[in-house]
Amino acid sequence: MKFYPEGVNDSLLADFKNYDEVKAAIESGDIYEGRVMLCDREHNLHIDLGFAEGIIPRNEGAVGILEGRVRDIALISKVGKRVCFRVAGFSRDAQGDRMIMLSRRNVQLRCMNEYIAHIRPGEIIEARVTRLEGFGAFIDIGCGVNSLIPIDMLSVSRISHPRERLAEGELIKCALKSREAGKLTFTMKELLGTWEENAARFFVGETVEGIVRSVESYGVFVELAPNLAGLAELTGTVSAGERVSVFIKSIIPERMKIKLVIVDSCTPVEEKALTYFITSGVISRWQYSPNGADRVIETVF
Repeated sequence: MKFYPEGVNDSLLADFKNYDEVKAAIESGDIYEGRVMLCDREHNLHIDLGFAEGIIPRNEGAVGILEGRVRDIALISKVGKRVCFRVAGFSRDAQGDRMIMLSRRNVQLRCMNEYIAHIRPGEIIEARVTRLEGFGAFIDIGCGVNSLIPIDMLSVSRISHPRERLAEGELIKCALKSREAGKLTFTMKELLGTWEENAARFFVGETVEGIVRSVESYGVFVELAPNLAGLAELTGTVSAGERVSVFIKSIIPERMKIKLVIVDSCTPVEEKALTYFITSGVISRWQYSPNGADRVIETVF
């Protein structure tokens, strides 16, 4: 079975018509998704099932809640979003009305045992960005199970915050960097192209758009692509995050240098989708620097 990040596969969306279909779902053990309509005072999640409402009890809301490793904010934050679950059975409320009981925890445990436990270092997977913090991007790697891409693994070009590279809810590609004591760390920069692959998209004499990433005493670093930046001479007043047009003065592969001249400021535009140079498979070694360059920059998985 293939396990997806939550909210990605619309075919999993529950739309039961009657209790007979719910009973069939209990017997099959299939995985479904539904929108969280409410997180009540006991932090139970109320799910839209189509003809009726289902309940994910607090302790079944996520792996780690029962053990105290995960805080209730992990449940509260799901209101208005889709979550995965399997139909566990029926129960009765205080008034004697029938309730459809669901479990998200059960699905996450299954995903961890059957899928996540078998991801190899260097293996490329699809994930969904769930939260951005100053130190990195949290991603859903399957059924709401979260892992981290540290900020320095989002791209070769340095950024001050992950929001400069990603957006919450975005579907991305990434590769497993390490697995330590059950903790998985992912990386994305190796999929965004080597120095040569990115530099091949630009030519001396062109004027192109870029983003100022830092202003130093000796020049201005301008990002041309997530894995490629050049150095421009100090001129006028520019600041980090500003979009500018730059003239490409020279490209020097052996030194991994691109010399630029800032021409003018540009009107901010919607960020372009990431360009991936590798989209599937398993990477064992990735070399960013060109052969013959002054220094070797590589990742060994």
